[in-house]
Amino acid sequence: MTRSRTSSLMTGILIALALALTSLAVAQAQSPYGITEFPVPPGTRPHDVAPAPDGTVWYTGQRSGEMGRLDPETGAITRIPLGQGSAPHGVIVGPDGAAWVTDGGLNAIVRIDAETEQVDVFPLSADTGYTNLNTAAFDGDGVLWFTGQSGIYGRLNPESGDLQVFDAPRGRGPYGITSTPDGEIYYASLAGSYIAHIDRDTGEATVIEPPTPNQGARRIWSDSQGRLWVSEWDGGQLGLYVPETGEWTEWHVPGSSPLPYAVYVDALDIVWLSDFDANAIWRFDPATEAFTPFTLPSNGAHVRQLLGRPGEVWGAESGTDKLVRITYPTEPVN
Repeated sequence: MTRSRTSSLMTGILIALALALTSLAVAQAQSPYGITEFPVPPGTRPHDVAPAPDGTVWYTGQRSGEMGRLDPETGAITRIPLGQGSAPHGVIVGPDGAAWVTDGGLNAIVRIDAETEQVDVFPLSADTGYTNLNTAAFDGDGVLWFTGQSGIYGRLNPESGDLQVFDAPRGRGPYGITSTPDGEIYYASLAGSYIAHIDRDTGEATVIEPPTPNQGARRIWSDSQGRLWVSEWDGGQLGLYVPETGEWTEWHVPGSSPLPYAVYVDALDIVWLSDFDANAIWRFDPATEAFTPFTLPSNGAHVRQLLGRPGEVWGAESGTDKLVRITYPTEPVN
C-alpha cells in the first residue's frame, strides 16, 4: 500500500468567464433544464465523474495520471497525482465518503480520502498481468466489485484489504458494472456482448444474453426497481433487462448511426444516455418511451460516463477536457 498527497487550485476570472460563456439553455428541452460545461486543465482527458456529498465533483484524469476535484460554485479544481504510470479510468463515491478509483495504469484500486485527500493504493497481484481496469460498484455488504476489459472481474474488501480476481466468462470484455437496490452486482461485457450476474458468495458470474447478437453491451445501470439498463454500443440501442422475469426490451437510439456509450438512471428513474455520433446526451422516459436530446455545446465531447445526484446529471467530456452538467427538475413541471 502506498500513499501520496499534493494538490493545486485552478481559479480566476478566466475560468469564471468560461463557465458563464458555456452555461447554455438547452433549446430542445427549454427551461427548467440547463446545461453547463466546466473546463479542466488541458491534457487531462477526464474519463469518469462522481458527484460527492459535499457538492464537489470528482473526476479521473486518465491522461494526466491524477484525480481532480471540481467546485462547481467557483470553478476551482484540486489536482491529486496518483503516481508514476497512473491512468485512472472509473471513479465512484463509496459508503465511507471516499473516492474509489479503478486505475488501469497502476493496475490497482485507489482510494482518496475526502477529508485529507490521502491516497491509498491496493495493487492487484503481479501474476494477474495487465487487466485494463474499468469500473467499480459497492455491493450490499460494502464490498467493492470491479471490472477489467482484459477478461477479469474482482472484489476488494475495504475493511480487510483482501483482494480477489476472477476470470470472466468468454474472456475479454468486462466494462460497466452496477449495484441494484438489494445489493446485487451485475456487469456488462463489451467484447463479449452480454451482461452477467455475480454470485457474491462464490464469485461466479452467470451470463445473461441480450436479444440482439453482437450488440456490444458497454455500460449498465440499475433503477430503483432493480431493473437493468444497458448501453449497447455496437447495436446502437438502449436495452432493459428485468431480473425478476428475465424479460428484455430494446430501443433503437434516434439517428442513422448512434453510438450509445454511457448510461445512468437518475433519482426519478429517468434514463440518461450519451451518444458519440449525435454529440448529445439523451433523456429517455420509460413511461412514454420518448428520447429527448441535449446537444452538447462543444463538438467532439465524447462523454464516456454519466453519474449524478438529485437534480443534476454529470458527464466527463474526454474529447474536450471539460465536465458537463445537466440540471433537471425534481418536482413535476406544470
